Amino acid sequence: MNLKPIIKRPKNKLIRFLRILGPGLTTGAADDDPSGIATYSQTGAQFGYGQLWTALYMLPFMIAVQEACARIGMVTGRGIASVVKLHYNKTVLYGVVTLVLVANVINIGADIGAMASAARLLVPLPFVVLTLFFTIIILLLEIFTNYHTYSRILKWLALALLAYPITLFIVHQPWATVMKATFIPHFEFTFSFLFIITGVLGTTISPYMFFWEASQEVEEEKEHNKLVDGKPLISNAAIRNMRIDNGSGMLFSEFATWSIIVVGATVLHQSGITDVKTAADAAKALEPLVHSFPHAGFLAKLIFSVGIIGLGLLAVPVLSGSAAYAVCEAFAWKSGLNLKWNRAKAFYLVICIATLIGMLINFIGIDPVKALVYAAVLNGVAAVPLLFLVVRISSNKTIMGNYTNGHLSNTLLWFTFFAMGAAAIAMFYTIFR
Repeated sequence: MNLKPIIKRPKNKLIRFLRILGPGLTTGAADDDPSGIATYSQTGAQFGYGQLWTALYMLPFMIAVQEACARIGMVTGRGIASVVKLHYNKTVLYGVVTLVLVANVINIGADIGAMASAARLLVPLPFVVLTLFFTIIILLLEIFTNYHTYSRILKWLALALLAYPITLFIVHQPWATVMKATFIPHFEFTFSFLFIITGVLGTTISPYMFFWEASQEVEEEKEHNKLVDGKPLISNAAIRNMRIDNGSGMLFSEFATWSIIVVGATVLHQSGITDVKTAADAAKALEPLVHSFPHAGFLAKLIFSVGIIGLGLLAVPVLSGSAAYAVCEAFAWKSGLNLKWNRAKAFYLVICIATLIGMLINFIGIDPVKALVYAAVLNGVAAVPLLFLVVRISSNKTIMGNYTNGHLSNTLLWFTFFAMGAAAIAMFYTIFR
């Protein structure tokens, strides 16, 4: 008689937990885009376990930043650019929009190039053909498919990212060294170290994530009729659910980051591969996963390619969508992936233009894999002024009412701002020196 409630309770809790997951999980999954995989692989290959500590130490700061952005969207019922327009001058507004546009367009180009490069490991078609193919597919799906349906499908492809945690436990690891490197920071004041660590910070705490999660919280409110006369209905339960969603998404994202760096260090660095030049180099990290199967090299390439393509299909719409939200909010144009083309033409035109310009970047002779790392570094620099703005908005009682940052949140946010600023300044200092 007592078995029934014992069986039901965890099942109901799991269902409740899964229903809570939304913008935070999607943002966390999109964070491990091709740019992230390339940067973390390069980190492990070049420095071994030297930057492994970043995955652990970035987690609370990443959670704090994304929670502040999500709270801005929930409490104001507006995206970040719309809030900036309402409370700051036009110089600040246009500066914010320009930063997001430039960073996102370059990231879009790098991700599309990586998808084409990964696909070439399986299909011997010209790089140009595959680049055009993925660009067209992404635009068609984003414009003519409901994004919530689209993202649910792509989340299954994103499960290919689990290949890294699985490989982590298949390969013999020097666990004492790995644990020490995870908890004890290691630092080198060299350009190469600072360049990559700025990329790691930039691909983990990225500008597009700020705008995307805030705007998605607004979309969620519209979808579930939580707006009354344009004002959100906020409750402590809603804030708690947002925190669970956000924390879960960021935890999953950082565990994947940690796994990729460890695998890159153990498989690539220890094999003498210290520079990930091509998609094939990056795919070698997964060869131990299938080493006992015939054609292990091909299977590793297959798993790597599916992961890169799936995560690219998920991330590029997030990048172009967050850019479109920023532009449309700045000019008070209708925006939202819940709207059809004829109701939000400007929104979808920005998506198309941003994606097409990003695609064209691949035809100016930049290596696709290196472009991913450069895009991550650019994000690391662009995030600094935007973080300052996020902290100011989320701690402003006039804007946020009773839902401003707490002391812990403010401390974490300001520390993130100063840490990322210091990394960027130190990187530029070593260049000029």
